[in-house]
Amino acid sequence: MKITKYIHSCLLFEHGGEKLLFDPGVFTFVEDKVKPDQFAGVATIVITHQHPDHLNVKALKEILALSKATVISNRGVAAILEPEGIAVKLHEEGTMQAGPFTLKALACTHQPILAPTLPVHIAYLVNDRVLNPGDSFDPALLAWKGTEALILPVTAPFLTEVDAVAFARRMEPKQVLPVHDGYVKDFFRKGRYDAYEQFLQKDGMKLHRLADPGASVDV
Repeated sequence: MKITKYIHSCLLFEHGGEKLLFDPGVFTFVEDKVKPDQFAGVATIVITHQHPDHLNVKALKEILALSKATVISNRGVAAILEPEGIAVKLHEEGTMQAGPFTLKALACTHQPILAPTLPVHIAYLVNDRVLNPGDSFDPALLAWKGTEALILPVTAPFLTEVDAVAFARRMEPKQVLPVHDGYVKDFFRKGRYDAYEQFLQKDGMKLHRLADPGASVDV
């Protein structure tokens, strides 16, 4: 599978001639470095949860107008999108096939934040190789310990670098794809990647430095 990062937590998976998009949120499009029409060929869009940095309704509508993609998510996201005329295929537990992509869903808790409630939140394992935990370090994710690649939030109000590395060590992937860093300046991102790389490689984990929009890796 080819995985391309388009700022923050927006990831494009390509496999078997089809494309699957995760979490096209506000930070992906806010500076016009990425535009919705770049995703015209997407067949499936998966939203882990409803926070704006993972779900930009305006951009999603533009993508759907070009792609006619199927949107897969949870009841919290559906409550936002269906009044906007966007159908959502619910997938909160178990296994679903989306073209060449096998999606295993696991309900897990979003990391604590300054909000009265936490959103419905689903993590997804793609083709039994790549784990996208969204914004969760929930112990329930240990059910998928030892996957080939882990998509890892590396900057956020809800984490410290110690938290992120500890989660990666618990999960024991071979490869790490850093995400959730779309609101930091380039020099700061580089510094954080330097720090993460130093510690992750000691435990046999390769960090892919996906800094620029469109940076990709084959997993």
